[in-house]
Amino acid sequence: PKLSLPPVAAPFLLTGFLGSEAIHHWISIPFFMIYFFILLGNGTLFFLIWNDSSLHEPMYYFLAMLAGTDLGMTLTTMPTVLGVLLLDQREISQGACFTQSYFIHTLAIVESGVLLAMAYDRFIAIRTPLRYNSILTNSRVMKVGLGVLMRSFMSIVPPIMPLYWFPYCRSHVLSHAFCLHQDVMKLACADITFNRVYPVILVALTFFLDALIILFSYILILKTVMGIASREERAKALNTCVSHISSVLVFYITVIGLTFIHRFGKHHLSPVIHVLMGNIYILFPPLMNPIIYSVKTQQIRSRMLRLFSLDMCQDA
Repeated sequence: PKLSLPPVAAPFLLTGFLGSEAIHHWISIPFFMIYFFILLGNGTLFFLIWNDSSLHEPMYYFLAMLAGTDLGMTLTTMPTVLGVLLLDQREISQGACFTQSYFIHTLAIVESGVLLAMAYDRFIAIRTPLRYNSILTNSRVMKVGLGVLMRSFMSIVPPIMPLYWFPYCRSHVLSHAFCLHQDVMKLACADITFNRVYPVILVALTFFLDALIILFSYILILKTVMGIASREERAKALNTCVSHISSVLVFYITVIGLTFIHRFGKHHLSPVIHVLMGNIYILFPPLMNPIIYSVKTQQIRSRMLRLFSLDMCQDA
């Protein structure tokens, strides 16, 4: 008897900007520029912190982790987004889609964890400045970084693994030019109760809990700062937190926005809003973080200026 091969799983279809397919190549220009500036900004941050020994401090180690996370998110989504817009390459195999989804959601939790670690860094620096270096040793910073990675990479496995086993007999068209778990699971012809419930619990225990702890740490920081007699010293202490607060707001506002749109706006909002919000979610924090830190952090700003002026002098 003939051996029949198992059927090849049909690929998913990614979606660009619905109704604007004719001008996708024009839309790709701003996307290409945004990706370029994300890679340049975060790559420069990473390079400066790696090479400049005066930046080998806990605050900058955490900033390097943030830049590395943003680079990871960008490199995970860039091939499919530009593939759809530039080459009309909409097909993506199921395995590649699930893998991309895994890394997008993992890196989002890593970013939340790094922002929490940075809040802890600012808390120690302002509450107990004399003990800062003895508390945040290099080994402790490394342990915090490993803890953030472990939490993120392990917590996303349970909802992603079932995606490999689900049958997909409905439409294979996804809402974005990249794969998100909440988008893929809706195409499954199976009981997806676990995949609906687990992410809600996970969001509560990661994003929501991280945001609450960050808020609580800033209440304690503010209490400490208000106890400083000198107005100048108060302003100086608060100024060290401005960059971090800005990055926290940029990240959590985009996460909340995308969550609400996927949960409550499926039937009420235009598909363009879904696509736009999805792209803001993956592009806005990685684009803004290097800008925020290079503008608001004097040490980073001065070294960036020195680096680029040196390059210009060499070119001249």
